[in-house]
Amino acid sequence: MKKIVLIISCFVFIISAKAQVHFNHLAIYVVNLETSSAFYRDVMQLQQIPEPFHDNRHTWFKIGEHDQLHVISGAKEKMPHNVSVHMAFSVPSVENFARRLDSLHIKYGNSGQTSSAPQIRTDGIRQIYLQDPDGYWIEVNDDKF
Repeated sequence: MKKIVLIISCFVFIISAKAQVHFNHLAIYVVNLETSSAFYRDVMQLQQIPEPFHDNRHTWFKIGEHDQLHVISGAKEKMPHNVSVHMAFSVPSVENFARRLDSLHIKYGNSGQTSSAPQIRTDGIRQIYLQDPDGYWIEVNDDKF
């Protein structure tokens, strides 16, 4: 009987441990920390949060309730990035966000960059794409999930 209880306890522990996996952070490697940090703080309007290194090579941003973006300096050059590999942020109005980008003279468009008009996903979500100073792609959409 003790063996059965032990086996069941182990099984329950394994199942519950698997259910606890969740997203924590995304790290990007950048050429110029100051430029990239300013972009995410001032253009994307992300909240900068304390980082533990204090080495002038890291900037951390809050991107969700418990999610972070870690910007790390040290890249020697910008690398090409495919738009299919991107991070996505939701805003109340894609049009208002696009007007903000216009006022800052930041290029954006559909996923093919053939039009600045928001594209409509098959689920009805409006979206635009832009690149950060290192060429990382960012989707901005109006998903209300």
